[in-house]
Amino acid sequence: MDTHAVILSGPRSLHLGQVGLKAPALGDVVVKVRHSGISTGTEKLFWQGTMPPFPGMGYPLVPGYEAFGEVVETCGETGLAVGDHVFVPGTNCYKGGVRGLFGGAAGLLVTPAARVAKLDGGYGAEGALLALTATAYHALAGGALPDLIIGHGTLGRLLARITVAMGAAPTVWEIDVTRRQGAEGYDVVAPENDPRRDYKVIFDASGASGLLDTLVPRLAKGGEIVLCGFYTEAISFAFPPAFMKELRLRVAAEWQPADLDATRRLLDEGRLSLAGLITHRAAASDAGAAYETAFTDANCLKMILDWSASA
Repeated sequence: MDTHAVILSGPRSLHLGQVGLKAPALGDVVVKVRHSGISTGTEKLFWQGTMPPFPGMGYPLVPGYEAFGEVVETCGETGLAVGDHVFVPGTNCYKGGVRGLFGGAAGLLVTPAARVAKLDGGYGAEGALLALTATAYHALAGGALPDLIIGHGTLGRLLARITVAMGAAPTVWEIDVTRRQGAEGYDVVAPENDPRRDYKVIFDASGASGLLDTLVPRLAKGGEIVLCGFYTEAISFAFPPAFMKELRLRVAAEWQPADLDATRRLLDEGRLSLAGLITHRAAASDAGAAYETAFTDANCLKMILDWSASA
C-alpha cells in the first residue's frame, strides 16, 4: 500500500512524494486524510533545520501531527467503523527509511485505533486543530488561569478562548498590529500601551527565548510565568528582579489523552469555537508553497492542506 505524503528531505527541502505504508496490524485503522495542519512551531524548526536533536530525529521525514479524516479500513477490534471521522495526532507507518516525525501529512495513514479521537465529520478542516487546542488546554489545566498571554497567534488565541470558556478574561500582548484583530471576550494590546505591573500569571505563547527580563517586572510578587512555546535557545533571566518578585516558572509540555477528551467536551458543548483560526488553505499538491507561506507570512495563522485529490 502506497500513499502521497509530504516529505522533508532536509532543511528547506520539501516536496509531495510517494511512500510505502506498513500493513495494518490488529487494532489498527487505515484513515483517508481529508485535511492536515501545518505547525509553525515544531514543523518550522524541522524545515529551518534548527530543531534540537532528540531520539528518532532525522531526514527524510513526514511531518505533521494535525490530521483529520475518515476511517476506510479496520483490522480486528478497534471500536471504530468504516466511515467514522477521526483526528490523528501523527503516526509512524512508513517504509523505506522514511521517518514519521510526526507522520500526519499524508493521504493515507495506518495507526493504532487507540491513538485517534473520533469526531463528528462536520468539523471539517477545523478537526485538524484538535492537537493544538489540547496543547493549550494542557497548559491551562496545569495551574491558575492567566491574566496575561503573550502572542495572538493560533496558540495564543486558543489559550485566550479557553481561558474565557473557563470564566476569566485575560489581556493579550501582540506586537504585530495585523494580529490584534479577532478577539472575543478579551483585549489585545501592544505591550508598550499596557501600564500594568501586577499580573499574577503570565503565559508566553510566543516561543521567544529573550522575553523573561521583559515579563518579570510585569508580575505581582509571587507571580508565575508559564512557557507554552518551544524554545530552541537557552532560557535565561536576570536573577535580582526575579528574586525580588519571588518568581515561579513553569514549563507546559505536550497534551495528554485526558486533555484531548476535555477539549472535545468543550467543543461539543459549544463553549469553545475554532472559527477564524484557519486563514489559509492549499491543495496537498501545492505543499511546498503552502509550507513556505505558513512559515514566512505573518498574516497566516493556520495553513490547512486539503488531501481530497490525493491518496
